[in-house]
Amino acid sequence: QVQLVESGGGLVQPGGSLALSCAASENIFNYNAMGWYRQVPGKERELVATINVGGITNYADFAKGRFTISRDGAGNMVYLQMGSLRPEDTAVYYCNARLLSRTYWGQGTHVTVSS
Repeated sequence: QVQLVESGGGLVQPGGSLALSCAASENIFNYNAMGWYRQVPGKERELVATINVGGITNYADFAKGRFTISRDGAGNMVYLQMGSLRPEDTAVYYCNARLLSRTYWGQGTHVTVSS
């Protein structure tokens, strides 16, 4: 199964930007879709953005216009560029790979938006 390792989290001021990376141990083009999700304590994990094998992207409403999901041509990395960050974007961000009915998760990276 694929191993996913996120990086790039940290502390950023409101209005700032942050870029998250997800390194996959296998070629991501073998999977139906890759995505980013986030979770705060006491709440369910929620979709941020996905990109399917054909390159079609999908965003949560809160991410539209502020976040961009992308991948590298080699098929080993998925990125999430986040801008105009708000305190409510504070969460653990998880990379996700989906193959048919199977889903794989990374360990998450913390993002804190605070002044």
